Amino acid sequence: MATSAVRGARRPEISLPELRPFEGQGLEPGGDYDGVRFEGLDLSGTDGSGATFLDVGVYRCALDEARLGRLRVIDSVLEGVWGVGTRLAGAELRDVELRDARLGGVQLHGARLNRVLVRGGKIDFLNLRQAKLTDVTFEGCVLNEPDFSGASLERVAFRDCALRRAEFNQVRLKDVDLRGATELELATGVDRLAGAVISPGQLMDLAPAFAAQIGVRVEP
Repeated sequence: MATSAVRGARRPEISLPELRPFEGQGLEPGGDYDGVRFEGLDLSGTDGSGATFLDVGVYRCALDEARLGRLRVIDSVLEGVWGVGTRLAGAELRDVELRDARLGGVQLHGARLNRVLVRGGKIDFLNLRQAKLTDVTFEGCVLNEPDFSGASLERVAFRDCALRRAEFNQVRLKDVDLRGATELELATGVDRLAGAVISPGQLMDLAPAFAAQIGVRVEP
């Protein structure tokens, strides 16, 4: 029986205008930032809750414990950012590239990601619980213990990407391409992979988990 091919994730198309340097002391809750360049700044602990970034570039900035809940990021690039405990719950990212980030404990639960490219870098303990991801590509990056529990993923691809100890509990998948993952390790949710495509090699790697899920004992 013929099977339909997985639909590929659409990538963001970003063409930033000439950006003016940011001259403030920090972000403001509900602030509007249009055509601004943040570069080499320490934004740790800043409160930009509910702010909007439109046509913005964020380069080599520290985001430790930054409070950015409900942040809207549109047609923007974040490159070389780092930090622990960045709070982005309920954020909206649309047509965004995140390049070479070094982040830990990022809180993106309940967020909406649409046409987002995560390229390079390493993200530990990424919290995407109850988030909605559409047309998202993870490429050439390392995701340590990401939590997708209860999230909805549609047209999401993992390419040359290490996915380690991922939580897929109650996740909903549609046209999710895992074949390009260089490492695919699920802590939970092997029974939730309907809607995903994996490679024959990955099937062999996951076979013990599949067997355990349906109560099959494998013995020599």
